[in-house]
Order: sequence, then C-alpha cells, then structure tokens
Amino acid sequence: MNKEIKRLIEAADKAIKEERFDDLMEFYTEDAVLVVKPGLEVKGKKAIKSAFIKIAAYFNNSIVPTQGKMCMIEAGDTVLVLSQTLLAADKKADSEYAMERRATYVYRKIDGKWLCAIDNSYGTSLLD
Repeated sequence: MNKEIKRLIEAADKAIKEERFDDLMEFYTEDAVLVVKPGLEVKGKKAIKSAFIKIAAYFNNSIVPTQGKMCMIEAGDTVLVLSQTLLAADKKADSEYAMERRATYVYRKIDGKWLCAIDNSYGTSLLD
C-alpha cells in the first residue's frame, strides 16, 4: 500500500471535517472530478470546493469522513484506491445517501506530488 497516499487521504478527511476547504483543494489536480452524488459530477477545483461547502451544509456542518479497509493498485504515476469510506454526522439524523461506502479514488503523480484526479465516494454503486 502506498503510505503517502493513505496519509494524504487522512489529511483530506481532516480538512473536510474541519471545513478547511481552501486547504482541501491542495489535494486535487486542476482537472479533478468529484462525484457529488449519483448522476452529479463536478470538475475543477472551484466547482469541487463549492460542492464540498454544499455537502457540509447538507450534513449540518457535522460531517466526519474516515476510511476503513483500503486496497491500492499502482501503475507508474497512477494509483487506483479502493476504500471503505465511513461518514458520520452527529447533527444530521438521516441521509438519503449511504453513510458506509466502497469508494474509488484515482491519484496521479504530478511534479513529484500525489494528487487526487477522481474522487468517487460512491464507487461501483454508481452502477446500481
């Protein structure tokens, strides 16, 4: 497992929890894609930041993402991350979206730094 990417994901989760969205954008490529919900994707850091602000509001500013089991497949400057993603939100009693997910993330190494190019916390459930 790529320990650097695992550390980056943990740091990004912390930035989400603390609502440090400017800091969060440092983890993404310029052309990154975020799956906001099934059927809705946003592209680019500006749109991703805006989406995370809306996601935080949806969860009444109490979202806490963490990762469980992880598997990484690395090929050169690209890594596919399969992760059990767990969401908690103590100020939101219910959600129409699953709080335990099997996420897929794609990281690319750009100028010596691993950055997230695709952030899909819904993983293969998009096929459902």
